[in-house]
Amino acid sequence: MGNEKEKKVLKSKDPARRKFFKKAATAGAVVAGGAILAACEPGQQGGVGGGKGKTVTLKMQAAWPSGANIFFEMAGDYAKMVEEMSGGSLKIDLQPVGAVVKTSEIGQAVSDGTLDMGHWVTAYWYGKNPAASLFGTGPSYGLSSQEVMGWIEYGGGRALYEETLQKVGFDYVGYFHMPMPAQPFGWFKKNVTQVSDVTGMKYRTVGLATNVLTAMGMVVRQLPGGEIQPAMKTGLIDAAEFNNPTSDSQFGMQDVSKHYHLGSFHQSQEMFEICINKKRLQSLSPEHQAILKHAASAANTDNYFKALVRYSADLSKLMNEHGVNVYQTSDEILSQQLQGWDQVIGEFSAKDPFFKKIIDSQKTYAKRVMKYLLMNQPNYRLAYENEFGSLGDVKI
Repeated sequence: MGNEKEKKVLKSKDPARRKFFKKAATAGAVVAGGAILAACEPGQQGGVGGGKGKTVTLKMQAAWPSGANIFFEMAGDYAKMVEEMSGGSLKIDLQPVGAVVKTSEIGQAVSDGTLDMGHWVTAYWYGKNPAASLFGTGPSYGLSSQEVMGWIEYGGGRALYEETLQKVGFDYVGYFHMPMPAQPFGWFKKNVTQVSDVTGMKYRTVGLATNVLTAMGMVVRQLPGGEIQPAMKTGLIDAAEFNNPTSDSQFGMQDVSKHYHLGSFHQSQEMFEICINKKRLQSLSPEHQAILKHAASAANTDNYFKALVRYSADLSKLMNEHGVNVYQTSDEILSQQLQGWDQVIGEFSAKDPFFKKIIDSQKTYAKRVMKYLLMNQPNYRLAYENEFGSLGDVKI
């Protein structure tokens, strides 16, 4: 030990050194405290969030079968993005339809914690509140699925969506992804061009579209995707739609019909809903919460690009390898669908002020946004036909 005189000399001659050690000690305490907090954060190791606990795994059930099913594949794309973004510290255990609960029970199962997450569409809980269809299978007003997603995130739709969840008793947070192209009118036993051709026809669809097509004079049946092809084969239904050329061919619709009608307003804008148990989400680190949210946006873009490539390729196969006749739905039928929408929306709005509140919000958004978009977009069909010829005659 030095004497007191040495200590005083050191103390007086080197104030910068003393200041340095004081700062170092403070910084060390902060780092140590942060390490303790990171180590205490539940269920994380490496990657985002730090810590040395176990990897967080969330159980998610989809409304789609595994195997050759593009919707289950897209749910898997989202799960993969979550894992990669988190550096492996957050994983999703993806289960197919029926693995834990029935499709209609996914929302409740996520809400009560039986499942951590679900992957489906809002039309599947239409039976709890018709307003559910307005977040995926509602009237168009010129909006495509991309613009509906814009309304949800930037036009006031999210607050209305969350209010709808409360009304039906669902305790989850929802994210949307994959703006689906307009769904085909579907598969028929013959080419249908007039409203009279479909009057009295037994037809499969879901959501508010059931009311719209009933207003057109069709006899509507709501069936799960896996039951559509057998029902048409046995004559339980005369015609049906599901979603797109890829999914439809995976269901084997080309084996029971050779007349496929593209384009329809019955379901012209739909997207996937990813639902996450609210308490489970809040138990995760802020980083993991952000990843679950933003991975949906990433999957949104990726799945849309994938869909355009796969849907068009499978449409080509349906035409060239399976002899399917492909038509555009006639303007007469489309116009009657719009009239059906007007009738249904009027009836539901008169009965339910909250339903009307959502519709009014969509109309306000559509009137302004689509005015710009429709006036700004050139006629892309004109450019296509300038190069390739009449759309109906083009072979792909």
